[in-house]
Amino acid sequence: MAYLQFNKAELVNLEYSLKRELLATNRAGGYCNTTIVGCNTRKYHGLMAVPIERFGGHRYMLLSSLDETLVQHGMPFNLGIHCYGDIYEPRGHKYIVDFEMNPYPVITYRVGGMLFKKEILFVVGCDQLLIRYTLLDAHSHTVLRLKPYLAYRSIHALTTANNDANTRYTPVENGAAFCMYQGFPTLHLQVSKPCEYVHAPDWYRNTVYKEEYRRGFDCQEDLLVPGFFEMPMAKGESIIFSASTQPESPRNLKAQFTREAKRRMPRDNYDDCLKAAAEQLFACEGKRVRICTGFSWHEIGGMRETCLALPGLTLCNKGDAALFEKILSDLMEERSEEFLHGSNQVESPLRLVEAVQQLIKFTGDEAGAWKKYGKYLKKVVQSYLSGRPEAKVRENGLIWAEQPGVALSWMNAYVDGKPVTERRGYQVETNCFWYNAVCFVLDMETRYGKPGALTKRCAEVKAAIEACFFNLFWVEARRHLADYVDEEGQNVFTRPNQLYACSLAYSPVSEEVQAEILHAVDRELVTTRGIRTLSPKNPLYRSRYDGNQIERDTATHNGCTRPWLLGAYVDANFKLFGPSFTRKAQELIDGFQEDLNVHGIAAVAEIYDGDPPYIPHGAINSALSVSEILRVQYLINHNKGKEETL
Repeated sequence: MAYLQFNKAELVNLEYSLKRELLATNRAGGYCNTTIVGCNTRKYHGLMAVPIERFGGHRYMLLSSLDETLVQHGMPFNLGIHCYGDIYEPRGHKYIVDFEMNPYPVITYRVGGMLFKKEILFVVGCDQLLIRYTLLDAHSHTVLRLKPYLAYRSIHALTTANNDANTRYTPVENGAAFCMYQGFPTLHLQVSKPCEYVHAPDWYRNTVYKEEYRRGFDCQEDLLVPGFFEMPMAKGESIIFSASTQPESPRNLKAQFTREAKRRMPRDNYDDCLKAAAEQLFACEGKRVRICTGFSWHEIGGMRETCLALPGLTLCNKGDAALFEKILSDLMEERSEEFLHGSNQVESPLRLVEAVQQLIKFTGDEAGAWKKYGKYLKKVVQSYLSGRPEAKVRENGLIWAEQPGVALSWMNAYVDGKPVTERRGYQVETNCFWYNAVCFVLDMETRYGKPGALTKRCAEVKAAIEACFFNLFWVEARRHLADYVDEEGQNVFTRPNQLYACSLAYSPVSEEVQAEILHAVDRELVTTRGIRTLSPKNPLYRSRYDGNQIERDTATHNGCTRPWLLGAYVDANFKLFGPSFTRKAQELIDGFQEDLNVHGIAAVAEIYDGDPPYIPHGAINSALSVSEILRVQYLINHNKGKEETL
C-alpha cells in the first residue's frame, strides 16, 4: 500500500478531493498541477505549463487538460471533469477508485468491467509530459479516446474564444502538432501506437475555476479543443501519451517512461516526501540553476527567498556544497544591481551574509568561503554605509528603512495599493541582519584580509549599535523587542521578526535578553504549524487566511503562521539551550507529516491559519517551508544523542 493514498469515498467527494492537489515538475521551471481528480480549480492549474524564453522566461499554460474516454459497444464513458459554474460535466471522478503518489501520481478508474490506470510524469530537464495508460481489465473490445484542451496563455491570465487563434494542425507521427499563436512553441501531441486523429476544432466556453472565484478573482475562461485521438486498446496493454514542445519518436516513448519512472525519488515516508518536494523546487535552465519560490504561481530566482531557502535545499537536504555555491553565485550575478545598489527588499542583500555563514558551518572552511565571497559581501556592506535609496545608516549605526508606499520587509502584502504593514523606520530584523553582517565582515577581514578603512568603519558601527540597540528596541512592559521604531516611537506588537536577534551568529543583545525574547515568542506565537506573524492578543490579529483578496492580504502578516520561521526559532533555541531542545524541535516539525495528504500532496504549504485546525493555504509546495523544515531536521540530527550526555 502506498504511503500517500486516497480511497473511492474520498475521491468522489468533491468537497474533499478538489482541495487536494498533485504536482509534477521538470526541474526546469515547467510544471503539471491539478487536483487529484483532474478538475482544474485555479487558473494556474493545467497539465503543461512551461517557461518561454522569448517571453522573458515567464511560464505559459499550453495544455490545460486531457479528457480520456473509454468506449465499449459504441457507448462512451468520459473520465474527465470540468466545472461550469455550479455544474460539473462530465463527472468522470465518479469512476475513480484509487489515487496514490507512488512515487508519481497514479489514478485508477473502474468503469463497469473495465479497470483503467493513469500514471503522470513530467520529464526532467525537458518540456515534455508523459502519461501512461494501462487497461488492467476489460471483457469487450475497448477504444481509448483522448481530447486535449489547449490554453496557450500566461499562467497569470485567462483566455477567451477569439479569431486570432490558429485552429489548424500539422500531422506528426502518431499524432498532431498545434501552435495557437505566433511566437509560441509548437505543442506535439503523440501516442506510442498508431492512432486516428479527428480534427474538429471548437471552443469549450465558460470553464470556471472555483478557487479563483472564491478568492475574488476573474475565474472564467474558454479553451480550444482542436479534435481528438482514438485508438483500440487491449486488456493488459499500455499506451504512452506525450505532450512536448519537440517532436518525439513514438517507438521510444515506452522506454522513456520507464527510464523517467526509475529516476523518481520514493515517497514512502515523511523524510522522503520532504526530499522529493525539495527536488521539485530547482529550476535548471542551461548552465543556470535557480530556486522556484513555490508552485504554482511564485517567481523563480527571488532574492530573499533564494538566500533563505538555499541552505536547507542544498546543504541540509543533499549535502551538496557545490550546488549551493553554484546557485548563490548565479543569484549574485543576476541580481547584482539590487544587491549592491538598491532594492525594495531592504534586508535581502544582508541575508547573503547569513547564507555564507551557513556554508561555513557546513563545510568548516571559513577561509575558503571568505576568499570566494568576501569581496562581494564587503561591497554589500559598503552599499549600506554609502547610502541606498531604501536604506540609510544613521549616526547610531542603525539602518533606517523608508520608501513611501513600499513595504520593504518580507511583510509585503498590499491592500488597495497600500502596504498592510509598511514598518518604516528602524526594523528589528533588518538591523539584526545589519549587525550580523558588520560583525562578520569585521572578523573575516581581520583574520583573512587586509584591515583598512572599511574595517575601521565597521568597528565604529558595531560599537555604535551595541551602545543603542537595547535601549531603542527593548519593550520593558512586554519583555521583548519592538518590531520597529519610527518617529512616533516603538511599535510594540509581538511579532516573530525579533527572533533574528537570537538566531544569527552575532547578536546585539545579551543571552539573558535572548531568553526573554524566546519566552515571549513561546508564549504568544509558537504553534504546531509554524510561528504566528502576530500575537492573538493584538486587536489586529486575524487567524484565518480566507475570504476575498483584501481579507487574505490583511490576515497574511497579522496572525497567520509561517512554517519557515521555525528555522530561526529552532536555531535560536539550540544556540541558547543546546541539545536539550532536540525533542521540542522534533515535535514542531512532526506536525507537518499529518498534512502531506492535504492541500499539496507530499509537500508543505506556504502559510497556515493561526489557530486550530491550522488549515494550509497559499503555494502547495513552498521553498521556504520545505527548506527550513529540512534544515531543522538537519539541526536535530546534529544534536541527537548529545542531550543524553548533558
